[in-house]
Amino acid sequence: MARRLEGKIALVMGAGSIGPGWGNGKAASVLFAREGAKVVAVDRDATAAAETTRVIREEGGECIEAVADISRVADVEAVIEKTIDTYGRIDVLQNNVGIVGLGNAVKVTEEAWEKSFAVNARGLMLSCQKVLPHMVAQGGGSIINVSTIASVRYLGFSYTAYDASKAAVNALTRSIAVEFGPKGVRANTILVGMMDTPLARGGIEAAGSNVDKIYSGYTDTIPLRRMGTGWDTANLALFLASDDASYITAAEIPTDGGLIARCL
Repeated sequence: MARRLEGKIALVMGAGSIGPGWGNGKAASVLFAREGAKVVAVDRDATAAAETTRVIREEGGECIEAVADISRVADVEAVIEKTIDTYGRIDVLQNNVGIVGLGNAVKVTEEAWEKSFAVNARGLMLSCQKVLPHMVAQGGGSIINVSTIASVRYLGFSYTAYDASKAAVNALTRSIAVEFGPKGVRANTILVGMMDTPLARGGIEAAGSNVDKIYSGYTDTIPLRRMGTGWDTANLALFLASDDASYITAAEIPTDGGLIARCL
């Protein structure tokens, strides 16, 4: 491997997976480590964080784990303090956290709306807010926020709170990119499409739909004729984290097999 992140410290929020398989955060954490980064794997589920850490260490990489709820400022501050105390800097911040709020604009509950924004929008804001001073002090860094093409296109699911909160992530990332670019900080958004990940499957099942039937239908509409995986997201994240993307910021890049072009 090219070891594109050699010597870098990568803080990954949502580094675990909610079930068997490879979610975006787990895949990114492992790939970052394979490319030379020292990884801080953070998840609200201690078992999930430990599993990602185990995989990295068994492959010979370096990783420490932490448990945190990204919507709680005290948790976010504790994780960042742990990272700085251990490694002295944060070169890459990747936010993979997201929950699905069911219901259209009429049926969505206030509770679902507030919870979606607490995690998907406020949580990512807190993570970026607390990391930015360290990146500015050290002369730069890369922030990668995982959003969705559902934040800019309607995909046929009544996930109003999810879609709206992820649209907030896009706006947040653009603001960071413009305001902190002069300080050497790059900020980009990954817009994932229809992904075959544990989180995506869980969201579809929660909506009462048949996962295999839904996936089969979408595969026929995706130009590349396959579902995406956590590794597709991780490969793009690796590029954005690396110096290969040193002139890329404020971008919203789909990893969706071309689906966004069919949803106009």
